Amino acid sequence: MIRLAKSLRAWGSADFKAILKREVEELGADHLPLQQGLSVSSHVAESPITIMIHRVAETENAIRIRAGIFYHGIIAGCSCTDDPTPASENNEYCEVLLDIDKTTAATEVALINI
Repeated sequence: MIRLAKSLRAWGSADFKAILKREVEELGADHLPLQQGLSVSSHVAESPITIMIHRVAETENAIRIRAGIFYHGIIAGCSCTDDPTPASENNEYCEVLLDIDKTTAATEVALINI
């Protein structure tokens, strides 16, 4: 499970969205369900991601964020020396729901099917 402690500390401030965006972008693909969100590629590319915050709401125990993630994927070829397929990156997009526990900063991430 990931912890978004900086975002939790910034909750209620004018900087919350910027801090959340930066903290999630620093997580990278290993901690986000990007592989499951691929639509035109077979593997997530090793390139930076960009987060767009759609909605923020507060419940009694959590801060709930709906966010879009822009990233890149690749279609993996056979990697043979005579394979003419270039390893080009495809634009990908998915949406996630982040629930930040207001006590511990433990964050659950779920892919939203759009």
